[in-house]
Amino acid sequence: MGEDKLEDIVDIPYPQHPHCATVLVLDTSASMSGNKIAELNEGLRILTDELKEDDLAVKRIDLAVITFGKGVELVRPFTGMSEFEPPELVAGGYTPMGEAILEAVRIVEDRKAEYRRIGTDYYRPWVFLITDGQPTDMRKGDGKWEEVIHAVHGGEHDHKFLFWALGVDQANMTLLREISPPGRTPLMLREAKWADMFLWLSKSLSQISDSRIGEQISLENPVGPEGWGIIQL
Repeated sequence: MGEDKLEDIVDIPYPQHPHCATVLVLDTSASMSGNKIAELNEGLRILTDELKEDDLAVKRIDLAVITFGKGVELVRPFTGMSEFEPPELVAGGYTPMGEAILEAVRIVEDRKAEYRRIGTDYYRPWVFLITDGQPTDMRKGDGKWEEVIHAVHGGEHDHKFLFWALGVDQANMTLLREISPPGRTPLMLREAKWADMFLWLSKSLSQISDSRIGEQISLENPVGPEGWGIIQL
């Protein structure tokens, strides 16, 4: 490879910095039509704009977007924030949530393998799921369900990633609680708090990018009096 620089032979920008792979797993089924998909698209723009304002986040956050509606689609592979452009999402189809979660786990593992291959340190990745319904590609107790539960609970237990689930509108919170790893209760979005939620996500990722690997950080409480989230009992 001669005099080629590391930056020239890999697709990961700023490889000398630690990276945090973050994948958004977004419900774009038909029930998300109208205001919800509009709010989701605006939230993606807010998240992108906020992270691009943070010099460290630009170098350290790699963002991917997976949608599930008309099938499961990787609409944005992992991209550094300097190059990331938010997609314009369109609602339609069913809710193949199970396959989308498995795809997120797969691409996270692939990304970590790439970091290791080029010698780049990394923070624990984030998987952030947003849905307004319940899965149409699996039922509790079937093979796909068990595969998803094993992937999410085992992955979190083995510190492979952090899994967050957010329900909006008519989301089946009972199922989301079972899918979510023990100790991380899924949250329900307060009405009209989409922008607040995406601002919280951007602040949280900025905090991570400004920390040392393995350092414990205190995230802003999303369920406080002024927070965007509700824990449904």
